[in-house]
Amino acid sequence: MKKTDTSHYRHFLKVVDCQQACPAHTPVPEYIRLIADRKYTQAYMLNWESNVFPGILGRVCDRPCEPACRRGRVEDDPVAICRLKRVAADYKGDIQALLPEIPRTKNGKHIALIGAGPASLTVARDLLPLGYKITLFERDLQAGGMMRSQIPAFRLPETVLDEELDLILQMGLKVRFGVAINSMKAMLEEIFDVVFVGTGAPKGRDVRIPGRQEAKDHLTLGIDWLASVAFGHTRSIGERVIVLGGGNTAMDCCRTAKRLGGKQVKVVVRSTFEAMKASPWEKSDAAGENIEIIPNHTPLEFVMEKGKFKGVLFEELKSSYDEKGKRTLTPTGNTVMMECDEVLIAIGQDTAFPWIERDIGIEFNEWQQPVLDETSLQSSLPTVFFGGDAAFGPKNIITAVAHGHKAAISIDLLCHGKDPVLERPVSDFNLVSQKMGIHEWSYHNKIKLDSRYPVPRLDWQEAIEKLTSEVELGYDEKLALDEAHRCFNCDVHTIFSEDICIECSACEDVCPVDCINFIPAQAEETEVRDPIVVNRLRVSDINPEQELFVSAPLKTGHLMIKDEDVCLHCGLCAERCPTGAWDMKKFILNNAKAAIE
Repeated sequence: MKKTDTSHYRHFLKVVDCQQACPAHTPVPEYIRLIADRKYTQAYMLNWESNVFPGILGRVCDRPCEPACRRGRVEDDPVAICRLKRVAADYKGDIQALLPEIPRTKNGKHIALIGAGPASLTVARDLLPLGYKITLFERDLQAGGMMRSQIPAFRLPETVLDEELDLILQMGLKVRFGVAINSMKAMLEEIFDVVFVGTGAPKGRDVRIPGRQEAKDHLTLGIDWLASVAFGHTRSIGERVIVLGGGNTAMDCCRTAKRLGGKQVKVVVRSTFEAMKASPWEKSDAAGENIEIIPNHTPLEFVMEKGKFKGVLFEELKSSYDEKGKRTLTPTGNTVMMECDEVLIAIGQDTAFPWIERDIGIEFNEWQQPVLDETSLQSSLPTVFFGGDAAFGPKNIITAVAHGHKAAISIDLLCHGKDPVLERPVSDFNLVSQKMGIHEWSYHNKIKLDSRYPVPRLDWQEAIEKLTSEVELGYDEKLALDEAHRCFNCDVHTIFSEDICIECSACEDVCPVDCINFIPAQAEETEVRDPIVVNRLRVSDINPEQELFVSAPLKTGHLMIKDEDVCLHCGLCAERCPTGAWDMKKFILNNAKAAIE
């Protein structure tokens, strides 16, 4: 078998599951350690460098890091990574002196950003310190994009949103609020060297069934309704409300409706409850506010009776899955009438580019989305880039941030006469020993057995009385420190040196999860996951998504094989080793933005 290649950062990044899963590759264990040491400002700035909006994302991120968390593989709940990010924001000190300096002398390049959402603002944040002149166009009168228009204040307070947006808006870009771009051709005729499109996915999907036209005064697209509420145009709703859809937008709609006068609010979705796209915690919060979620029903008709809107006629569905997990929805023939006063339609949203002429060199696919290079986010017109939901359809804030980082690198390369794909910068890494003594490390390596700490919150009844009352109160300092110590420090790697190993098996004996194995070497062409190898391991139930580390042959001809999936990074192997063949070294990914794929 071949020795594992550790010359590239990818091997080590993959082991840090949370950092790998984050689209922006936020160094999660590092900022959690800083929180554990009460270094909140440093933790905030570490987040700000990678994910740009720590206070916002600490409240509303989709948390792709948490399902990946190693803690969730040994007990029920992962570390509260997202809510600890909020702790850094809530407890930080003055950061003004830590923000990047903006050159007074510009580099001669002028960039236009269309849309003031997370992707565009990330591009601005990355390029302004490099001397670029930037003009931001936004059709609304305030920045934030969907973060402002589609996330209710009870989840994301306006003060938190404004604080983090202002950090970028005050870096020196020119902002033109209330300006809708109606022609890309006209934009290209202006003085801009590059145009970045970050206009999101502003078009809500509609339901085209009988009665749609007749009942139109009682039906509203969910994202339009949320925007109307956010900007103060809508302040009430009928007592009986039905929300169609099962994603996070549907959850925001139903919970907002509850605060604006809805007494009987129901969410009706075609899928099963388990298959709903909404985050589990969003479904739980809706249920906690006494909102009924009715799965397995599809709307058949918006019913009018004697000229008045009566409600929605639904048909019950049966969900079934084949051996590949593909779902089939089968009508049962059973119908049910649900009476209501208003319907909010939140079944999805799409990009919309009617303002981009189709004869200017920007190619679109069959779904009318721009054809982009996935590495650079460059369109077929070299000076136009896309990012966020505008690039590939609706995702989430942290993906939009990652797109902003990628696009900023591409724009900088293009403006310097380089190829945005072939000449991209390359990330590298450092491994730094954490050894402080024979049995002492510079990180807290003792495994904490505590279960996940719930985040304090308002009483449900109090929460629904006011639209702007933030439901989650956040961790206090004691809870934050207790939760931070649940982290396994997965970025502190076990580094093995074959040349000084004496094969005493002390590490093998002391490992609490049996992830270290010494087995006879196999033929070079043998794969590490071959049953001949796997069956010799102490634990043969292998996760195909994670690597097995293979050493070079030892003096006896044996190999050391370590299951990276179940390692707790506790350091016991390094403490027990009599020769120092094991060391605990912290992985530091340099220029993480260049590692975003």
